[in-house]
This record gives sequence, structure tokens and C-alpha cells, in this order.
Amino acid sequence: MRVITGSARGTKLVTAEGEITRPTSDKVKEAVFSMIQFDIEGRVVLDLFAGSGQMALEALSRGAERAVLVDSSKEAAACIEENAKKTRLAGRCRIVGNTYTSYLRSAAGREKFDLIFLDPPYGSGMLPKALRTIAAEGFAAPGSTLVCETDCDIPPKATRIRKDEDVAAEAILRDVFGGDEELASRYAVLKSPLYGRTRITLLTPRGEEIPDGEESGDGTGAEEA
Repeated sequence: MRVITGSARGTKLVTAEGEITRPTSDKVKEAVFSMIQFDIEGRVVLDLFAGSGQMALEALSRGAERAVLVDSSKEAAACIEENAKKTRLAGRCRIVGNTYTSYLRSAAGREKFDLIFLDPPYGSGMLPKALRTIAAEGFAAPGSTLVCETDCDIPPKATRIRKDEDVAAEAILRDVFGGDEELASRYAVLKSPLYGRTRITLLTPRGEEIPDGEESGDGTGAEEA
């Protein structure tokens, strides 16, 4: 696992052993940063389930201004600290060793972010809870992008064959928003492609202007891992 490009390009990153974290694959990470490459420079970043810290560190390497990295695991926090030092980006990082709920509660009304990474454990129910608090407390700055990673239980080939927009829309509502239609109404879906079983959903707070052609709302784009 390495930093792909930028000031820390090629730096090897460490990750916690065992099943404490589930690092985003290099292929998916590269796809994510290809999608958001013009939304990084000078941005303030929140990595709410940071793991190794690779997503926030990649953003910093590419020119983001600063980042807050949150993880409740002591092992993960130690990995983030080591990786921040290896990439020489520690001065632009704030590492928070706490639960995401505790961090959001303590930072409410004091922090706003332009780019938010949300990759909680699959099936934990944490993603909709985090999105609800982010919306309620105004953590997402105007024009911000939220990058959500979820597991898709629909084989990508089946989705491609059916060409069924409703399948993707239902999956996003279920997996990203926990089936909460009111929560879903707070965000606009910009993109939601598949990479194998991994779905990457880009959101922006509803009410913000969305560039022409960017809002899909259906997430039917699929790529085979």
C-alpha cells in the first residue's frame, strides 16, 4: 500500500494487523482520486474511519490543506501517526483516537470540511448515523464532497446485464442511507460506480449547486474489479 502521487508519491504505508482495519484497495483508491482529482487542492479533509490514514494522506499529498483523521482503534491510530511521519505530512494532520460519535459530538459547530471520507466497517450501520450527524450539525462545507465506501451484494455483471436503475437506487438507499428516505433527501448523489463488490458513492449536501451532468442519482455506473 503506497501513496499514489503528489509530494509523498511512492511512500509505503503500514496498516494494523488482523481484522482491525480493512484498507481500501489500491485500485479503488486510484479510482476515487481520479473522480475527485479537481476537488482536492486547498481543501480541508475529514477521514472519519481512518484506518491506516491512507485516504486523507493521499489527499494531503495531492495538495489538500489539512486533515483530521479519526479512528477508535489504538493500533490504527499508531499506524496513522507512523504513516503521517513517513509521508512528512504530520504537520498538516490532526489524529483523533476516539469513536466517530464522540468526535462529531465534540466538534459540532466548530468544524467544517470540504472533503469527507466515510469507510466504516461494512454492515455496521455506522454510515447512515454519521451522515445524519454530518447533515444535522453542518460539518459539510458548501460545495463539499463526501466519499462513501460500501459493500454491494449485487454482482456487478448482473447489474450490468439488467441495466436496471432501480436496483442501484435501492442499493444506495439501503447501504448508504440505511433505508432512511428523509436522510437521503439531505444529499445529492453525484456518482456511484461499482468496483467488484465495492460501491463508491459521491455525495454533496442537497441544496448546493451541482455541475451539469454530474448528478446521477441512480449509481448505475459499474466497473469490474
